[in-house]
Amino acid sequence: MSETLAIMERAYRGAVEKQFFDALYLAVELHRQLGGMDLLLRGPAVGYAAADARVEPIKLGGRVLDTLTDPGRDLRRLQDEGVAVWVERPDIAAFGVGALLPGVGVAEPGEFARRWGDYARVCFL
Repeated sequence: MSETLAIMERAYRGAVEKQFFDALYLAVELHRQLGGMDLLLRGPAVGYAAADARVEPIKLGGRVLDTLTDPGRDLRRLQDEGVAVWVERPDIAAFGVGALLPGVGVAEPGEFARRWGDYARVCFL
């Protein structure tokens, strides 16, 4: 277990102008700077862990933008760097998520709330 628990509840695909920084990028930096982190996805943010999610390019006028952020790729990067990623079970069905990305754990409701005291810090992203 890490010393930091980060909880993400809001899903934000981002805007075209934002292409390089979002809450998952912040999680990468927090993990690096704090020396480890566990990440719990709740609410709409569980969609980030959907195995079948795809980020399709968009067309604006005659220009195709294919540099949008990819939450699945970013979660895999976090996992590769040692972050344990979890989702809460009720939100999987509530937000229509089917299969999860490999390595994503499933937590029961309130499981992490009971464990807050085990962490040095808890933050919401």
